Amino acid sequence: MERIPPGQIVTERFPILTYGEEPRVTPERWRFSLWGLVETPLTLTYPDLLALPQVELTRDFHCVTRWSRLDVAWKGVRVRDLLERARPKPEAVAALVHAYGGYTTNLLLEDLLREDVILAHTLFGEPLPPERGGPVRLLVPHLYAWKSAKWVRGIELLDHLELGFWERLGYHWRGDPWREERFQEGPIPAASLRFRSKKT
Repeated sequence: MERIPPGQIVTERFPILTYGEEPRVTPERWRFSLWGLVETPLTLTYPDLLALPQVELTRDFHCVTRWSRLDVAWKGVRVRDLLERARPKPEAVAALVHAYGGYTTNLLLEDLLREDVILAHTLFGEPLPPERGGPVRLLVPHLYAWKSAKWVRGIELLDHLELGFWERLGYHWRGDPWREERFQEGPIPAASLRFRSKKT
């Protein structure tokens, strides 16, 4: 199976790209919340996160700026496990991810539920450094890297697709590297915008 999405170049380096100032969030100050269209909103501290079942995984990392780094080793907690605790309401179809510093990005709920989407706190066996989004970042390895929000502080579940920071500036609403969904061309599909009851 082909590992490199179209238009990508493999690099041994691991570039650091950040828009604006880099937030400085210590593990002691870090908090993560899951709210919105859930039955049981939750908030985690850093020790809470470390006390949950952990997963180690190695995944390729694809940036929209056309570089790919292969075999990146992460450790963290599955977002799916957190969503099971929070119990999304039936009308929840999408999420807005919030980060320290004001950054946001949007995702479909079905993307968050994949087994390799995690809140990552460890990179190559070491605590995730601040410049890479530490103490905790979101990892969504099947989409372009801007969806893997650094310095993540929360996920808000919604009944519609609300565009995040880069998406409002013209980046694609989903960001699948295998389809080269770098920039939005044409309208966003209506079916992706809002929950529709089965009765309608």
